[in-house]
Amino acid sequence: MEYPNFKIRDLAVEDRPREKCLRQGLGGLSNTELLAILIGTGTRNRSALDLARTLLQQAGNDLHQLAKMSLAEMEKIPGIGQAKSIRIQAGFELARRRKATPPSVRPRIRCSQDAFKLLEGSLTDLQHEEFWILLLNRSNQVIEPVRISQGGISGTVTDVRLILNAAVEKLASALILAHNHPSGNLSPSDADIKITKKIKEAAQLLDLSVLDHLILSDQGYMSMADDNLMP
Repeated sequence: MEYPNFKIRDLAVEDRPREKCLRQGLGGLSNTELLAILIGTGTRNRSALDLARTLLQQAGNDLHQLAKMSLAEMEKIPGIGQAKSIRIQAGFELARRRKATPPSVRPRIRCSQDAFKLLEGSLTDLQHEEFWILLLNRSNQVIEPVRISQGGISGTVTDVRLILNAAVEKLASALILAHNHPSGNLSPSDADIKITKKIKEAAQLLDLSVLDHLILSDQGYMSMADDNLMP
């Protein structure tokens, strides 16, 4: 049986794990505080921190033992009901799955052909123009491809602010620009060259490198970097 809830927000601000997490990051929280976040709410007389402390003591302050506790064992502690027990075990299960899953290998961009292969599925068959960027880390590994805008048959609006915002949010070090020409013409227009220059100059203020600008169609692609057209 669950008791009436004692909420974390009822504690003093300095005792609230979530607020402490925002100030210091998860790494600054104790095991008790992390567990209290999973527990969420306490009871009428006991805070989530108090319940977390009791639960850890029951496991001998050993996270390995806590992970092995069954739902029934957790629920013997007053204030730890089924819902709280399941949340705690779900946290441990996610940790197990992460440990058992090898990290994914990010593709590395070594040349314009690598970038084209990543983008052709998204851009080559469209009947309208779209503008995309590839966000890269310092090793030129792809962090994420991002669609910036979608337009009509003959053009799309490209907002430099959206491009830089996406790069800063993902902590990118470099980016590759790309858009498609539904007409099949792979030659860059004056507008294409001007927007490339504008983006490159703005990116330099944030120590971001613009490595290339690809134009794609169902006929293939062209690279401004390969053709020495980068401003």
